[in-house]
Amino acid sequence: MTREERKQMLEKKLQDMKVFDLEFCKDGMLAGIDEAGRGPLAGPVVAGCVVLSKDFDVIGVDDSKKLSEKKREELFDVIVEKALAYGVGIVDNKIIDEVNILNATKLAMRKAIEQTSAMLHEKSGQDINILLLDAVHLDDVDIPQEGIIKGDAKSLSIAAASIIAKVTRDRIMVEYHKEYPYYGFDKNKGYGTKIHYEGLNSHGIAPIHRRTFLKNL
Repeated sequence: MTREERKQMLEKKLQDMKVFDLEFCKDGMLAGIDEAGRGPLAGPVVAGCVVLSKDFDVIGVDDSKKLSEKKREELFDVIVEKALAYGVGIVDNKIIDEVNILNATKLAMRKAIEQTSAMLHEKSGQDINILLLDAVHLDDVDIPQEGIIKGDAKSLSIAAASIIAKVTRDRIMVEYHKEYPYYGFDKNKGYGTKIHYEGLNSHGIAPIHRRTFLKNL
């Protein structure tokens, strides 16, 4: 594929994802929400929430899992700069152990929505009209919502939120690596890799580990 062909493909992807969002909200404010870190053995679960303008034109935004770390970092800065509003919700491992990962994820999402709503209202005086979530439903949020299966690959707003969540969490885990260098958090971000398990076997469970995920250790 030539550089020009790739550019055209990415431009089409951007337009397709924008059209997807417009089907749910043509005139009001739509917020996309996604999370990062439901599966790792350590660290927090993080949710991102993003409201984009109708003329958001940044090529390359996609499901964060499909992007390189370098590309995610680049897009993170642009999304933060150009978004109408955004928010981040962080729920640590202790709360995850107390309420389980699904409820912790929903709590992180609610925190991210609250931040985004406050920023949007402060900047524009407007409110979020609809939430698009990646296959999750929040029972105690009074904003209309739609759960989209594989939404981070279909919705521009959800994809942007997935990048915000993923980059934020990765940065947290890199910082934790400085404090707990035995588990390879800078590389595995808390997932159960060989190095991570070797660190657990040699140094035991760290304060940021999810004990409910390590019942067999």
